[in-house]
Amino acid sequence: MTRSLAVVGAGAAGAGAAYALRDSDVDVTIFEKSRGVCGRAATRRKEGCRYDHGANYIKDAGGRTTDLLHTLGDEGLVDIDEPVWTFDADGTVSEGDDPGDVRKWTWTEGMTQLAKRLLARSDATVDQPTRIASFERGDGWWLTDTDGETYGPFDGLLLTPPAPQTASLLAEAKWNDDRLTTLIEAVGAVPYRTVRTLVLHYPFELDVPYYALVDTSKEHDVGWVSREECKPGHVPDGESLLIAQMGPEWSTEHYDDPLDEAASVAAEKVADLLDDERLADPDWVDDQGWRYALPDDGAVESVVTSAEDAKLYFAGDWVAGEARVRAALWNGIETGERIDDGL
Repeated sequence: MTRSLAVVGAGAAGAGAAYALRDSDVDVTIFEKSRGVCGRAATRRKEGCRYDHGANYIKDAGGRTTDLLHTLGDEGLVDIDEPVWTFDADGTVSEGDDPGDVRKWTWTEGMTQLAKRLLARSDATVDQPTRIASFERGDGWWLTDTDGETYGPFDGLLLTPPAPQTASLLAEAKWNDDRLTTLIEAVGAVPYRTVRTLVLHYPFELDVPYYALVDTSKEHDVGWVSREECKPGHVPDGESLLIAQMGPEWSTEHYDDPLDEAASVAAEKVADLLDDERLADPDWVDDQGWRYALPDDGAVESVVTSAEDAKLYFAGDWVAGEARVRAALWNGIETGERIDDGL
């Protein structure tokens, strides 16, 4: 008999769960609020460039992620060769500890390929753009979107948005169960960092020996800056495109500043960090705000899994307790495997 699962969110965790259920008799429907997939592993196009303005790559230190990516298809899969260096609160740049056996994977078509390839190998239906506003328990799980349309019943429900958004969904839930209050408190307590990304383009090439710089002190206004031209197929020859992900404090303070104003300030800080005054004057800019970008901790595992006997599941980097794409991916896959056993 076919079982049914509703998944909220088509990020790495949701797509990973769908992939894990690809050979099962579980009918998966994913509800995604945006027109794209892969959540914060996002890719955008502009002015002949393609760029990953959220997660920049998927890192693999153990081998299983690399094996999975090859299984999903080698076409367009690339490893970023240039290293990641570090800088401190004073902006002093140092060669980073970037072991050669740790791969930094992306695709010529961008990071969204991760979810696209996972979903292409599943039988999941992706309903988008559909923003789920609430859910309730009746003869199964029922979901209602922001337009008032209702979907269901589903045998199981998997929630994968960032913890604060998941906590909001739980707060709106119509589910008469003593565990609901504890779940709301535990999920809502996961701390998050806000990140505003500024995309800075230049009509010239940079001559530096690294792909990216990362702030190890977590005190600089710039948290990360990387070069999209190091990724094949992303930036035309003779151009540079920098992804400047600003630090949480700066990002929170300037989250709603107009793009031109925020980009001008960010470009000056990047120019100072890279010791190149030309970088203070990009010829075009773009941005993206991630109010719930990176979890600083995970939810209590025993609480998050406490409702699985009611067929309510959670997945994501905040469940895994590690702010990495690979953590969200594998947490989604492992949760999907449990769903197949328990649904």
